[in-house]
Amino acid sequence: MGSARVVITGLGAISPLGLTVGDMWGGLCAGRCGIGQITAFDPVGFSCKLAGQVPDYKIRQYVPKSYRKAIKLMSRDIQLAVIAANEALTSSGLVTKGLDPEKVNVDPARMAINLGAGLISCDLVELAPAVAASTTDGKFDIHKWGKDGLELVTPLWLLKYLPNMLACHIGIIHDIQGPSNTITCAEAAAHLAIGEATQIIARGDTDIALAGGAEAKVNPIIMIRQCLLKRATSENNSSPATACRPFDADAKGSVFGEGAGMLVLENLENARRRGAKIYAEVVGVGHSNNINPAYECLEPDGYGLQIAIEKAMANARIQPEDLDLIVPHGTGIAADDLAEAKAIEAALGEAATKPAVWPTKSMLSNTGAASGAIDVVAAVCAMTESKIPAAKNCDRKADGCNLNIVKEPEQKKICYTLCCSYTYGGQTAALVLKNFDGEMVS
Repeated sequence: MGSARVVITGLGAISPLGLTVGDMWGGLCAGRCGIGQITAFDPVGFSCKLAGQVPDYKIRQYVPKSYRKAIKLMSRDIQLAVIAANEALTSSGLVTKGLDPEKVNVDPARMAINLGAGLISCDLVELAPAVAASTTDGKFDIHKWGKDGLELVTPLWLLKYLPNMLACHIGIIHDIQGPSNTITCAEAAAHLAIGEATQIIARGDTDIALAGGAEAKVNPIIMIRQCLLKRATSENNSSPATACRPFDADAKGSVFGEGAGMLVLENLENARRRGAKIYAEVVGVGHSNNINPAYECLEPDGYGLQIAIEKAMANARIQPEDLDLIVPHGTGIAADDLAEAKAIEAALGEAATKPAVWPTKSMLSNTGAASGAIDVVAAVCAMTESKIPAAKNCDRKADGCNLNIVKEPEQKKICYTLCCSYTYGGQTAALVLKNFDGEMVS
């Protein structure tokens, strides 16, 4: 890392458990499951009829009046990101142009934004008329598409679905003028975005950064792909609360969902100067890439993830036995969970059975590019509350998994936490967080 210490001063989340960080944390502590029957579209014909859907919200409540005309250009992914960003900034004590233009207390040129985003799938109703006009004898005709179909697509259509538009809208609303980047590495995107934002602050290129990720995967185009690739569980459709089972012997697949998680990262000295509440410190960043020839699955030994974890630990300058908590990727796909367990065990060695392991997707679902940020928010809550909620649906660990899955809630001080993730494109990422108690540690 660079010379500056980087701390977390703001948290925001919208998830299947609620519209705020408090809702999510309360649900996790209660063992409540946010997975249910799909209502966003009719899942008839889909092998998996379950998803993690966020509660109803009114996006107008989160957007300044002067910017509300832009709502029509916001896909659901963008809306989720805007809501989580609003909470994160509010909780940080920072006042941006989007929160109160008369009381701004941040230099917009010294504030960055780094977000993870997914491949945003459009609403089918927006393209259906254009596709219908582009058929010949019941088959899609590319010539008719160019001549007739495109005429029925609004010229501003693409602005709703470019992945970088999450950061664009938030940046405009809050007048963020510093470095900006969007990372589209699926489930690893948020961890990578948080890691990059941390490094930007550490090297002195900015003082504050909004970092995290958002994605809405409850979309028929996305869901049918997960069903066809057999990543989504086809069992337990009648029992949503027990459907997703990370690291469990009866794991049958993942459940996908939607959400957003945001962090305000800040130079420690800047945070202290303004008297900000400090939730935790980011002390380790690691990432790698290792593509399995069978891209549908993580490579069996999880070597790419092992490298990311080892790099993050080395960057944090801690030993495996220093870890108190691990928030793994844990999708509920049996082969991938076992590969992740092997990666963690290889990276930590004999100490791998010591830290508590707390998978969250059994309650929150796999929210794609949002999942890493949501997990970091959950980890920070656990550290500040000195509490590790129980894992859900891991009644009997899968053979070969030797991790210390949390079976009952634990009340304990958490000094160091490891969060990790991976994608089917081979990207892996890991972060190490340190409990911040105000003590200066060299």
